[in-house]
Amino acid sequence: MRHTRQYYLRRLHRYMGVTIGIQFLLWTVGGLYFSWSDMDEIHGDFQRRPALLLVPDTAGWVSPSVVMQNLRAAGESPDSIFSLRLVPILDEVCWQLVFIEKNARHRHPRKVRLADAKTGALRQTLSKEEAVEVAARQFNGTPTLLSVAYLDETPPGHEYRENALPAWAVIFEHPSKTVVYVAAELGTVEKFRNEKWRWFDWLWMLHVMDYESRDHIGNWLLRAFSVLGLLTICSGFALFMVTSPALRKLYK
Repeated sequence: MRHTRQYYLRRLHRYMGVTIGIQFLLWTVGGLYFSWSDMDEIHGDFQRRPALLLVPDTAGWVSPSVVMQNLRAAGESPDSIFSLRLVPILDEVCWQLVFIEKNARHRHPRKVRLADAKTGALRQTLSKEEAVEVAARQFNGTPTLLSVAYLDETPPGHEYRENALPAWAVIFEHPSKTVVYVAAELGTVEKFRNEKWRWFDWLWMLHVMDYESRDHIGNWLLRAFSVLGLLTICSGFALFMVTSPALRKLYK
């Protein structure tokens, strides 16, 4: 039996449609969630207590050069400063110094040190108790502490991925199941991660088809399915053209 061009197009379109159809559905569901979501809620902004303006009395503060001297006295060897800023930590203000060490050979040459802005004395990284207090002061309401965990590394795809480590993960009792991540060396709250964000992240993983790191939109699987989707659409148009009575009359 001799098959027609229409027959082969139907088979091609059918099998390609089944192959790509599930991913099309996931793209659509993800797109609906992204477009209908309030990004302020996704980022946990509604749970953040409004930050107080910091108006410094610089007359009583030491120069950053004093901090550099104290660093060298403590055995550090700063080569160049990456960033320098003032950060409020509980009831004090600190210099937050990010620098690169001389002859740094390790994978992450940047180091962070905190120093009292009034004395220049080096400060230790945030303790567990301090991290909980820092998180509580930035969390709206009067939260009840559930648990605290110390993170010195995060696996690919973790909700705190590619952020400053080590960090304290502080969980308060709240319907949103929010985790407040406080960077121990920076002394600051870095991320709020709630249940809506986790749904967003999971759907984003399905959307970009990166099932490991969840953020790489240039992976080959996504590229392949994008091309396959385009071919499926083209085969649908071609099938319409060869089966349309009106179009067939034009070609006769």
